[in-house]
Amino acid sequence: MASVTSLFAPVDGDLAELTHNLKQLVGARHPILYAAADHLFGAGGKRIRPAIVFLLARATTGSEDILPQHRRLAEITEMIHTASLVHDDVVDESEVRRGVPTVHSSFGNRIAVLAGDFLFAQSSWYLANLDNLTVVKLLSQVIMDLAEGEIQQGLNRFDTELSLEAYLEKSYYKTASLIANSAKSVGVLSDLPEVQIENLYGYGRHLGLAFQIIDDILDFTGSTEVLGKPAGSDLKSGNLTAPVLYALEEKPYLSTLIDREFAESGDWQQAFDLILASEGIARSRELALYHADQATYCLKDLSPSASRQALLDLASYILRRIH
Repeated sequence: MASVTSLFAPVDGDLAELTHNLKQLVGARHPILYAAADHLFGAGGKRIRPAIVFLLARATTGSEDILPQHRRLAEITEMIHTASLVHDDVVDESEVRRGVPTVHSSFGNRIAVLAGDFLFAQSSWYLANLDNLTVVKLLSQVIMDLAEGEIQQGLNRFDTELSLEAYLEKSYYKTASLIANSAKSVGVLSDLPEVQIENLYGYGRHLGLAFQIIDDILDFTGSTEVLGKPAGSDLKSGNLTAPVLYALEEKPYLSTLIDREFAESGDWQQAFDLILASEGIARSRELALYHADQATYCLKDLSPSASRQALLDLASYILRRIH
């Protein structure tokens, strides 16, 4: 299976420059923040979000080089994503991310919250300096959506009445909104016709949803080594995802276990086993496949290029993570 990094070959140079710039942008003025940034931007993240921005920028501008605004958009996208991860890890009390200690476990909660705030503020500053009101609105909405997604997830813990629609809405806020709106922003900056701008948004939205559903499947089928966290940790914290919601339709006893928040010995393991014994994983796979197919359909109007091919391959790559 090709690695995700090899998919990004058309934008390797862009991504290398991005990593260097991000460390500089966070700035050497604050040694502790610089250390946190070095820790975050050097933690071997896949850079999927900025890579999508670069690939779309190259796919829509043709042979010319991409605009400086496209480069800055990619940096802003990764900053927003990273800021949200820092805060998520504090909220979820995660000790490790991608096999590396989280910012709060290395630097303490105070610094982690401030580092996340600093990154959000810094991204807003660079966003304003793009001098494109449409893009400012699109990415400001993302920052609101990220907070909304976290709040919804917190309010819906252990809620066995949660609908699949509410789960997808939360997944959009938490994961797909950033990819969708940064993809749409590429179209705005590339001055594309409105229909094509909406198609780029559709690509990002469907790809983001497929990505999140697959993450939620891997929470049941992946190993700690692959996940960088113990399997079933979403279920344990009461975050009910697609496999659980589908399993609840077939296994009524599962709702009893969840409603009492796994209070009795063996409850959680029993719930985990019930989900694996249900059609929940298979139906979640179908849902992910639907969104991945929709994502590729949204690229139909782009001219053939290595970057467009990489964007199509990315949808297949995401699906292969569960096979």
